[in-house]
Parts: sequence; structure tokens; C-alpha cells
Amino acid sequence: MQKQQKGFTLIELMIVVAIIGILAAVAIPAYTDYLKRSKVAEAVSLMGGLKTPTEEWMGSQGAMPTNIDGQLGGKTSGKYTSVINTATHATLGTGYLATMKDTTMGTIGLYYSTGTKDWSCKKGTDMDAGLAPANCR
Repeated sequence: MQKQQKGFTLIELMIVVAIIGILAAVAIPAYTDYLKRSKVAEAVSLMGGLKTPTEEWMGSQGAMPTNIDGQLGGKTSGKYTSVINTATHATLGTGYLATMKDTTMGTIGLYYSTGTKDWSCKKGTDMDAGLAPANCR
């Protein structure tokens, strides 16, 4: 009578380790891109929080605010966003440009058109298109 095998053989364990390694090699780059996109989302969210105060300021003052902190009291930096400054885009209008703390990620802007009374998001030329939200590409 043969003894029944208990547990795993060495080759079975090595196959499992190899499969886990392959899965990790695929998942890590995808997760890295996800982290970068979430950092850009923080900048877009911070600029989005400036929309209403900006429109109120423009309604009462007739011009775009030039000092976000002093005139709007808005938050101009975050954990991943270095600074948000006022900026002008040649075709989209005047608005805000966020610079990321990781300077290799570039900039992203949110601009207000006085003609259409609408906000437009646009990635900077230094930002990879894959990092920006779909409406900002």
C-alpha cells in the first residue's frame, strides 16, 4: 500500500511563486499610472473648488481675481499640488494653472470663458495625455 502525499512538492511551489511574480510585474506599472492620475485629480479638484468663488468675484468686481489667497481665500496647494496660480490661455480664456509637486508630471489648467460663461480643463504641454482626465486632454 502506497503512502498518500501530504502537502505540496517543491515544483508546485515554484510554479505558484512564478505566477505571482508575473502578476506583480503586470500590476505594478498599472498601479503606478493610477497613482499619478489620482495626483492630477487632486489638482483638478482644488481648481474646481475655486469655480464658485471666482464667478462670485467676477460678478461683483467685473474682472478675474489676481490673488487667489487674498481675494478668494481658496486653497492653492495640496499634498501633490505645489501651487495654483492665475493664468491665461490663448483660446480658452483666463483661469488657473496647477503645478504638480512632482515636476515631471507637468501642469494642468482650468480656464473660464467670459463669452460662453463656461469652464474648460486643459492639460499643459508638459503633461502626458494619459495622466489628465478625459475632459482635459
